[in-house]
Parts: sequence; C-alpha cells; structure tokens
Amino acid sequence: MMPRFAPRLLLRLAAASVMLNGLFPVIWIALTSLKTETELTRQPITWWPHLLTWENYHRVATEQPLLTFVTNSLVVAILSTALSLVVASFAAYALARLEIRGRRLILGVIVCSSMFPLVTLLVPLFETMRALGLLNTYTALVLPYTVLNLPVCTLVLVSFFESIPRNLENAAMIDGASRLGALWHVVLPLSAPGVFTAGILAFVNAWDEFLLALSLNAAQSMRTLPVGITLYQGEYTFPWPVISAVLMIAIVPVILLVVAFQDRIVAGLTAGGVKG
Repeated sequence: MMPRFAPRLLLRLAAASVMLNGLFPVIWIALTSLKTETELTRQPITWWPHLLTWENYHRVATEQPLLTFVTNSLVVAILSTALSLVVASFAAYALARLEIRGRRLILGVIVCSSMFPLVTLLVPLFETMRALGLLNTYTALVLPYTVLNLPVCTLVLVSFFESIPRNLENAAMIDGASRLGALWHVVLPLSAPGVFTAGILAFVNAWDEFLLALSLNAAQSMRTLPVGITLYQGEYTFPWPVISAVLMIAIVPVILLVVAFQDRIVAGLTAGGVKG
C-alpha cells in the first residue's frame, strides 16, 4: 500500500525536475560566460570555472555598441507592448461584453491568425515598410510586433473580462460612468493579473524576436539585441564565452520582470478561467 506522503513526494520531484530542466541552460550559460575559451574547450569538461573572469563582459561592452542594441530592444518592446495592450483591451472588451454576431467565429479567426509562420509574412511586411519609407525605424518593428502580439493578448483579456460580473460595470454606469469609463475604472483594475500576463508575454515576444528585426532594421544604429548577438561571432570562430556573456545580459530583463510580477503572472495564468 502506498504511503500517504508518496503522492506529495512525487509531485515535489516532478516540480523539481521541471525547475531543473528550465534553470539548467541558464546556469550553464552563466558559468560559460565566466570561463576563458581555453578552459571551455578543455577535456574533461569543467562544470565550475577554475578561474572566474569578467573579461568576456568587458569584451561584450567594447567590441560592439551593446548599449545601442539594448536601448533599441527596450524601446521597441515597451512601445509594442503598450500599443498591444491598448488595442487588445478594446477588442477583448467588445468580444466579452457586446452582443456581436459571429463572436465564436471571430475568436476562431484570432486563434488561427496566430498560427501563421512568421517567415510567410516577412516579404509582405518588408515590401510594405519599404513602400512607406519606414525601414530602419522603430515604427518598422513596433507595428508588426503589435499585430503579432494582438491575438494572444486579446485571448488572455477576453477570458479575464468574462470572469468579471457585469453588475459591477452596471453599477458604475448607473453612477454616471460611460462604458469606456467602466472599462478603465472597473474592468481593467479587476483584470490586473491578466493585463500583466498579457503584457509580459507581449514584451518577451518583442524582446526575443529576431527575423523581422534582422530584415527590417539592417542599419547598425537600429539593430536590436537579438540581432546584435550574432555580431559577436567571427567568420570562422564562435567565441562562446563572449556570446554567453551577451546572452546573460539579454536574459536579465526577462528574469527581472518575472521575479517582480510573479504573483500577478501566476494569478493571470490561473484565475482567468474562473467565471464570476
């Protein structure tokens, strides 16, 4: 007969294995960034650096305009995230509250639109941005990222808006608030976990995107961090300690976001499906 504590122990072991699977690549990259290239190629493999060195981070900051890459990524990710949340809030509220014909069909189209491979959209987007004269500008990335993030943001917010009782909005409108006022003062504050979840998903997608950033912003001054990382490799060499150092710099903002808003993220992933 299985002891009482066995199911709990199995759950903890499963959680630990999932956590280790997620953290191990980050830990390995962090340790690699503190090694020399000689030690990295040494046999047998050394897990912990024999001699910690920060030279790789110094090279990252001096060999390429790292600050420019980070600034471009931050500007594009923040602007596209903010625009995605604004547009998705209106769209989600309309789908959750208004009597719209074909609502299920619209939701299905939103889901299907998020399944198109990005590479199939590259040529039309490039030709559009070139015709509008927007290549090598922040707008060339902000607009496509906003469109690409809208499906997931809308779906997350629809689920949250539907879980909020309509009586709360009705009470606000009886007190004189408009429908937009009810959305701003009642629905959005109560949906804060969902808004944070959608915002972080949109930010990470924009922060990590490579293909559009490489194709639409080819100028050195407009390159984002994912594109900038590729510039640290040589024609025939791959300085993995240096590349690992710049990867750690790219990971830090995402880690800070998750740590700062982990409670809201968990609430956003779990509470949206509960109907009020």
